[in-house]
Amino acid sequence: MSECTHDCSTCGESCGERTQPQSFLKEHNPAARVGKVYGVVSGKGGVGKSMVTSQLAVLARRAGRAVGVLDADITGPSIPKAFGVHERAVGDERGMLPALTSTGIQLMSVNLMLDDETDPVLWRGPVIGGVVTQFWTDVIWDVDYLFVDMPPGTGDVALSVFQSLPLDGIIIVASPQELVSMVVEKAVKMAEMMDIPIVGVVENMSYLLCPDCGREIPLFGQGKTQAAAEAHGLRLLARMPIDPNLAQLTDQGRIEDFQGQWLAPVVEKIL
Repeated sequence: MSECTHDCSTCGESCGERTQPQSFLKEHNPAARVGKVYGVVSGKGGVGKSMVTSQLAVLARRAGRAVGVLDADITGPSIPKAFGVHERAVGDERGMLPALTSTGIQLMSVNLMLDDETDPVLWRGPVIGGVVTQFWTDVIWDVDYLFVDMPPGTGDVALSVFQSLPLDGIIIVASPQELVSMVVEKAVKMAEMMDIPIVGVVENMSYLLCPDCGREIPLFGQGKTQAAAEAHGLRLLARMPIDPNLAQLTDQGRIEDFQGQWLAPVVEKIL
């Protein structure tokens, strides 16, 4: 170990002389411009986190902001398909260039680096965490808002994002099932441990809208997300229904054509 300067803010060593917490935050690419950074998280998979991330990006773009999506769900990347982006990522001497969607949303995902986007990513945790960090440090973002589509749960990659990226806040996505209180609590506790602000909670798959009478049909029972959010002093910012049209447009890579406004309160809160 080199001679101690007693300036803990510039030191990466963990020694007995340390008087300040060690920061793992990484600087973005010198050629990049990044405004606010928001993570979209869930305590479990299958709740529509990537769908929420995509819709937040679409609505922020419609509001006239420069927007990017960092797909940190390395083993289950779905962001490029939702936006109909399939070309390989490219770069220059400055770094990697994000792909652009039809409306100008910037994307970076491991699927843009594979020879075949259906190939599985059989990497261990530290490698995956390193790739996510590189999406921050090596990509030349030029955005006002960057949304990070986090992997589900509270594992290695989520920890890497929380430690490495200067998150301005997280949005927690949940579904109406009974397990929601535990799912929300896990995400809240991790955010609190990492000192990350929580913007609020979004409930996905809240109901199905009857096409004949317009009645809300709660397929999974009455949602318990609001009670779970309020138990932690959080706001339920939006309830998203099951919408076959949204699912179809996503499968077709045309999510930017969807006109739903359910997430408008979330976008209004962060813009």
